[in-house]
Formats: sequence, structure tokens, C-alpha cells
Amino acid sequence: MADILKINFGRRKRLSSVLGLSLDGSRLEGVVLRRTNGSLRMLQNFSVTLSLDPLTAAPELVGREIRNHLEAAGVRERYCIVCLPLKWVLTASTELPPLPEADAASLLQIEAERGFPTDVTALQMADSRCALAGNKKHVTFAGVAKSQVEPLIQVLTAAKLKPVSFSLGLTALQAPGSDPKNGVLALAIGETSVGLQITCGGVAALRVFEGAVENEGSRRTLHASAISREARITLGQLPAELRAAVRNIRIFGPTDLARQLADEMELGFEPMGLSVEVVKAYAPNEFGVEAPPDAPISPAFSVAARYLAEQPRVFEFLPPRPTPLEQFVAKYSSGKLRNAGAAAVAIVVIIGGIFLFQQIELMHLRSQWNGMSKKVGDLTAVQNKIQHYQAWYDTSFRALTILRQLTLAFPEDGAVTAKTIEIHNGNTITCTGIANDSGALLRTIRQLSATPGVSGVTVEQIRGTTPMQFTFDFQWGNGNGAQQ
Repeated sequence: MADILKINFGRRKRLSSVLGLSLDGSRLEGVVLRRTNGSLRMLQNFSVTLSLDPLTAAPELVGREIRNHLEAAGVRERYCIVCLPLKWVLTASTELPPLPEADAASLLQIEAERGFPTDVTALQMADSRCALAGNKKHVTFAGVAKSQVEPLIQVLTAAKLKPVSFSLGLTALQAPGSDPKNGVLALAIGETSVGLQITCGGVAALRVFEGAVENEGSRRTLHASAISREARITLGQLPAELRAAVRNIRIFGPTDLARQLADEMELGFEPMGLSVEVVKAYAPNEFGVEAPPDAPISPAFSVAARYLAEQPRVFEFLPPRPTPLEQFVAKYSSGKLRNAGAAAVAIVVIIGGIFLFQQIELMHLRSQWNGMSKKVGDLTAVQNKIQHYQAWYDTSFRALTILRQLTLAFPEDGAVTAKTIEIHNGNTITCTGIANDSGALLRTIRQLSATPGVSGVTVEQIRGTTPMQFTFDFQWGNGNGAQQ
């Protein structure tokens, strides 16, 4: 029975047409493409504003609104591929040493659990890898909360659509490419935000700058200098060899705002040897098939075209679905047989897993001890000296005092939690963590600012909405090691 289930009876033949959808704030863009004889033909193209939020409104109501827009545009295609909003995505990164794939998967699982501020089982995960020297890899994790993916599936089902893929529009606009030495920093201007992606044979960095675009009536204002500054920071955080591989900056979006951003980027990046380009048309061989000459530069078109051209997606967030055969077996197989088989398999897996886990842990601990035994001896000697000369050391317990005051500023209900706390030079403190909402974070910052000895509280970064990741700095004392 297990061997039969491995046969993919439910595999669908390749689609010849698909509806590409891009969701950005309240804007929904769509393109229907058909592939015929090695070329793409655009059947419909529309852009509408949704009055209901797909995450908070009833799925049936949002689905009906989307269905009405599709019917008004004459769209009959049911299979769709969706570009998720970049602000939904949480990211983390790590360096992967040369390992067999099975061991690499286990290590990446551990690094993902360490890098994300939430339980990874609550995320739909994907990753992209960039090659480094010595067969190492720079891995970028991307995760979307299942609490966001599942309502979207319900909305699409209510709109009588069948999603075949959940991807990102920015990775479709600027694919990583096969040459890791020809890196690209891509910027996509959205409705209220600007997305950033750095590719070097894979996605090396992925960010979104919320509030970078402000709408004042019919006028849109772009904070180009802030975007340029954040782009330099993001580029500087990459490993040196990936940073050196970035040669081009490509900007996607409305012509006026893209040109404004390009002028700002040229001032900051052309002295570094990077060329800046405002993308106005697709390259002739962008998708490996012939594209329409009037093809709009949009995430919806790009993601649909790459899907029909059978180009692999960098990130895939659509949860896997059971095949029809698996559904049939689960529905009609004997309950007693199924329970007995499941119990037997569970016992074998548990016993085998216990022994395997034990051996892996022993090997891992031996390896760790072999690598740290000399350092442990050195640290023991240093610790003995510290204890011997402890009377000569500062007994003000400055670091503990800082941590106590920072702890008192955080709410007791856990609405704001710290992830890392760094103390530099005894007076500059950097704190990162996660907050349930912006109100809880602001209350914590006000409480901290009112604490004696604390000054210069500055929020350096906020990412996400609910929950949101944050980073803020503050000064302790008067900067010379003594509290004011």
C-alpha cells in the first residue's frame, strides 16, 4: 500500500494558461497568460482596489468581491499563481558548511528555529542558497505565517480559483540567475512600500521598507534617501564575497518614482562601481520563451510567465496537498487496519528514532568537546585568576543593572519580548525582539525612556506587522562608564 501511495496518480498535465495575481496592500493586479508554440499571449490584464482585507474579512465576502472583479475583466481562468505581499515574509540567514544533504537539512532546521522569532511550525518555510568559498553556502530563510496562508486559500476557493503556487513578485521580477559573480540588487516600488532583494546565484537578502511610499491625495511621495541608506546597510551586512559580486542595481515600479530613486541610488552606489538601471521592458530572453512586446513590467505577469516557461520558483509557500489516491485511502480504508498499521509504524519509528537520536547526540557532543577542550582549559585558568583578583574588579555590576532596568521596562504580559541584548563599551545597548503590535512596543520604549540613566532611545528597525520584529538602541549613563 505504501508503494502504491508513492505513485503520483494525481499529477496534472502541464498548464497551458494561468492567472497571475499580485496582492500589494489593497491593490490586486492580474494577468492571464497562455502559452502557445513557444510563445506567450496575454489574454486579460487588470488592476483593482479591494475594499475588504483578505486576512480579516470573511473569506466568502472577499472571494465574492474578487470573483466580481474577475467577471468584470472577462477572466475565466481558474488556475492561478499568487504573489504574496513581501511584508508577510519573515527572513533569517545563516552560513552552511560543507555537509551531506541529510545533515545539512537537520542543521538548517536548527538554524531556522534559532533565527526566527516565532515557532517555525507555524510558518510555511522556504530557503535559497548562495555559493561561498570553500563549498560553503549563504542560506536565506523565508517564512510566511500559516495563519496568513490558510485564509488566503479560503478566499481563493470562495472566488472559484485553484491556486497552484504562492510565490514572491520580486523574485519573479528579478530571478537569481545562474552566474553567482553577477549579483543584482533589485528594488520594487509598491503601493506603500519598497521591496529589496539581493541575488548572487540565489537570494542573498530580502527586505521590505514599510512606509517608504506615502500617498497624499493623488500625489505619491518616495523617501529615496532612506531607501538608499537602508540598501547600503543591507549590502554591508552580506559576506564580503557576496557583497563584491553585486554589480548592478535594477529598479522596478512607476517611471517617475523609479527615476527619482535611481538618481538617489546613483549618488550612493556609482562610486562603489555599481550601475543603476530603471527597468522599462523585459529582456528578449527573460523567460526562455517569446513574450508579448507590450508585456507590462509587473509581478503578476512575471510570475505567470515564469510558471508557464517552467522556470523554478525561488520560494514556494503553497502548502502541499494530498493526492486524490491518498485522500481516497484515508477516507475508505479500514479503520482497524489503518490504526494497527499506524501503531506499528509509530513504534518502529519511535524506537529507531531514540537510538538514532542518542548516537547523533553522542557524536555531536564528542565533536564539540574535541573542539573546545583546549579553550575550556584556558578559560578555567582565566576564571581562577579572576576569582583570585576579584577584589580589584568593579563591583557595581553595571551589566546586571542595565539588564534589570531594561527588564522592568518590558510589560509583564509578554506583549513585548527581547531576543538579543548587546552591550557595547559598557554604555551603548542594542536590543532586538518581537512585539505583538506597535502600541505595545511604543509603551515599552516610553517606559524605558523614562528610566533614570537611560537616554537616546532610538528605534533602528521594525519589520512585519503582527507580530513585528524590532531593533532599538539606547545609552546608559553618561558614556564614560559612570551612571548619571
